[in-house]
Order: sequence, then structure tokens, then C-alpha cells
Amino acid sequence: MPPEEEHPTGIDSLRLLIAVPCLNEEENLPGVIDSLPRVLRGFDQVEILVVDDGSTDHTAEIAKNKGVLLISHITNRGVGEAFRTAVDYAIAQRYDVLVNIDGDGQFDPDDISRIVQPIVMRDSEIVTGSRFIPGGQAVGISSTKKFGNRMLANFISFLVGHKHYDVSCGFRAYSREALLRMNLHGSFTYTHETFLDFAAKNYAITEIPIRVTYFPDRNSRVAGNLAAYAIKSFKILARGYRDYFPLKFFWGISAILLILGGALIAVFFALYVATGLFSGNLYLGFSGAFFLSLGILFFVVGLLADMLDRTRTNQERILYILRSSGGSIPDKDEWNYS
Repeated sequence: MPPEEEHPTGIDSLRLLIAVPCLNEEENLPGVIDSLPRVLRGFDQVEILVVDDGSTDHTAEIAKNKGVLLISHITNRGVGEAFRTAVDYAIAQRYDVLVNIDGDGQFDPDDISRIVQPIVMRDSEIVTGSRFIPGGQAVGISSTKKFGNRMLANFISFLVGHKHYDVSCGFRAYSREALLRMNLHGSFTYTHETFLDFAAKNYAITEIPIRVTYFPDRNSRVAGNLAAYAIKSFKILARGYRDYFPLKFFWGISAILLILGGALIAVFFALYVATGLFSGNLYLGFSGAFFLSLGILFFVVGLLADMLDRTRTNQERILYILRSSGGSIPDKDEWNYS
């Protein structure tokens, strides 16, 4: 940033880390690194970190030759783990903002300045690029992927109680406060779990329209198989919703079972009143009693899970304090530094 240009927040020492998680991106990584900004309004320091997630090609070597920061996983650990590595590094090195952008060249680096502005201006703690919000573009996306993204966005919007248009985009910016509060678990991907995590903490996620270009000859390493992607994403969402919203999760199941059991019992007694006989309809009574029992069981489990949720909340507070004081140390035994 030119020395004469003042920061809009009045802060003169903001530091930005641009993280680029990669898996075998030797073809696209050089162009991505060259296109990333080294100077950006609102920041006195901009650095680039390549997280090599166990690549078997020359990804790590290219990053070293380009002179950017490099952390290499010895083995492939998944997009979620690569992102957490970037988060741990950003926290440990006390960066003020972390931007995550893929290394495949689909995102436009010029959008970084727009992604970080709500954080620089202190209007938001988490900002995500959105391909489907008005003003966003997804050039070359298939109709199947577009439909799947829309359905997933609607589902997560229902879960968190707030409308979102794009919940799968990995192009995002996080303030230091958001990084300190974040607590994710999925190794396959992190994009969807983030919405549940921050919704449970009452943090709003801002969507900024961006342009994304899809290359016809390139398959996504995360969503290449849509069926497998949907199953794995559902597992992450189910576990996340169970952990962050235990009462809604277990009492929702309980309500379904109680309604089903009650309906079967009602039909059973209605047939008895009509015929005066229990025989021939006992299966309805037993089935209804079974579902009612399960419903009561899930109701009790919900109460117990809600009690455990207090423990999780306290543990996250402790984690926040440790991270804030520099006590969160990344697992360096699995890293190779350039």
C-alpha cells in the first residue's frame, strides 16, 4: 500500500495472510501465485501461504521457487485439514485477516480486495464469496452442480435460520476474532460446517458476489463425484447440527417418532371402536407403542446432549483463551517448512 494512503479503520498495522491449499496443482499454481496481490489497501503486510496437502507432483517445489510461505503435509489429509493448517498458522503468527483461495485458478484474485473490505471496515468477521447472489457469476458451471448448490444452500439456510445463496464456495475471508472462535472437525471439507459453527456462535456471514470460471476439462477434487460428495457433506452436516444444535436435532427426531407413534395408536383404537375387535390390528398397537417409546428416548437424549453442549461451549471458551494468548501450537511434526 502506498505510504500516503491511510487505512479506513485508522489501524496502521493490519496483516493479511492469503492461504492457497493445493493438491497436485503444478500446472495452475504458478499463475495463481503470480496473480495474487502483494500490496492491498488496508494492510501493511500481505503474505502468501501455500498449504501443500500431500501433493505427489512439483507443487511444493513451485511454491519454494516462487518465494512464498510453504507448509507441506506428508500425506494427503483432505481440504478440511489443509484449511485448519492455514488457520493454525494464521493464529500462531498473529495475522489480522486470513483469505482462503483455491490453487486451481478458478477464482479471480482481483476479488480479494472486495472480500476483505467488510472485515477491514469492521462490518463483518466472516465474508464468503458467492457465485449465486445477485451480481455473482459462475461461468461454465454445469446445471447439475448449480442445482445441487442451490439445494444445499436452501438446506443449510433452513438449518441455521438465515438465508444464504452459496455455502460451498471456498473463497473466503476471516478476521482474527473469527479464527480464534472457529472450531471445525471435518477433514473432507470445511465450507458447510463453517455455517453451522458460526451460526451457533451468533456470528453473521457476509456474502460478496464474485466471479468463478469453470474449466470444461477439469474435475473438482472435492465434488468430482456428486453422489459421494453429497453423502460425505451430509455426514458432516448431520454431525455438526447434532453437536451445535443438540436440542433441535434430537427433539426434531423425537417429534417425528411421537407423531408417527401417536398416529398408529389412533388408527389402532379407531379400528377397535369401529369393529369391537383387537385381533388383526395388534401390529398397529405394538408399532405405535414402539415409535412412542423411541420418541421419548430421543427426547431424553436431547436433554442429555444439551447438558453436554454446555461442556462443549466451555471447552471452546478455553480454546479461545489459549489461542488468544498464543497457547495454540500447530502440529509441526506433520509439517515441512520451506
